[in-house]
Amino acid sequence: MSIRPFRDIKRRKTRVVNVGNVKVGGDNPISVQSMTNTLTTDIKATIKQINKIHSEGADIVRVSCPDESSSKALKEIIKHIDIPVVADIHFHYKRAIEAAENGASCLRINPGNIGSIDKIKEVIKAARNNNCSIRVGVNAGSLEKDILEKYKEPCPEALVESALRNIKILEDEDFFNLKISVKSSDVFLSINAYRQLSKNTDYPLHLGITEAGGFIPGSIKSSIGLGTLLLDGIGDTIRISLSDDPVKEVKIGNEILKSLNLRNRGVKIISCPSCARQGFQVIETVKILEQKLSHIKAPITLSVIGCVVNGPGEAAMTDIGVTGGNKGNNMLYLSGVQSEKILTNDMIDKIVSEVEKKASELENN
Repeated sequence: MSIRPFRDIKRRKTRVVNVGNVKVGGDNPISVQSMTNTLTTDIKATIKQINKIHSEGADIVRVSCPDESSSKALKEIIKHIDIPVVADIHFHYKRAIEAAENGASCLRINPGNIGSIDKIKEVIKAARNNNCSIRVGVNAGSLEKDILEKYKEPCPEALVESALRNIKILEDEDFFNLKISVKSSDVFLSINAYRQLSKNTDYPLHLGITEAGGFIPGSIKSSIGLGTLLLDGIGDTIRISLSDDPVKEVKIGNEILKSLNLRNRGVKIISCPSCARQGFQVIETVKILEQKLSHIKAPITLSVIGCVVNGPGEAAMTDIGVTGGNKGNNMLYLSGVQSEKILTNDMIDKIVSEVEKKASELENN
């Protein structure tokens, strides 16, 4: 059982690009990305962080390659991970070539700041020879000088013009294995730029509010910006940019997609904010359940409601539900139907057991 969405989101049709074994665009699931913040030359630390990011539910990870040692470190890093790597490249074309040759699945570049057309051709050749896609990454903070002079300040039109210019550079060399982003730290600027770009190209779009800030403000800005675009059907892959642990970026990204019924991975908990009517400590219960159920990958809905006002109604729409009762006698629901009364002291273990049982059933079907 799962909650039926109030409306189905009609996604914009785009081309399909391969990032390693992950397909981006078309009817493929919207993928979640994050980026390492370790020194890439610290191979052990980078591998450890990538594996944590992957374990949390990321589909793609980006790694910065600011120097030759970093781009060459990819060769060893990729041996110990099971997730496609996007090499983040700025300015120096040789870093892009090295990254492609050392196992990167995608290069994040701005062709316009790579240098001469001969250098761009060499990057394209390396990408083509190594089955490597390219992300044209336009950022409001690093627009080309002539475009900034033309528009006087970063604006949607400036970001889109930069993106289309850089796309043409690649297309003129018969390279079409690409996706695009037009990021800004301003929510409205980002939304309008992506909306305009989506009308001018059918390449897959990578969504993000860049430099969004710390965990709480960054999560809110990203949720508003990306949520608005996703509701419009715009976006094929996303990254939440937080000044925090990259693992948290993945968690927020997946929660945004789950809230819009665009992705169903793991347990979706519907819970009340609690009040004087609660039959058990809802807030603490939810915190414990989030931790104990974090390993579940199967799509399962769980309602945790402290009293009978909304509890039975929510339980009727979820796979598993619990409603608070008098004197610690709480009601457990399975597939929307009352199952049994459970004491508060036994409740968490019982819920975890039922969720794991449901996950096993789903994985075996």
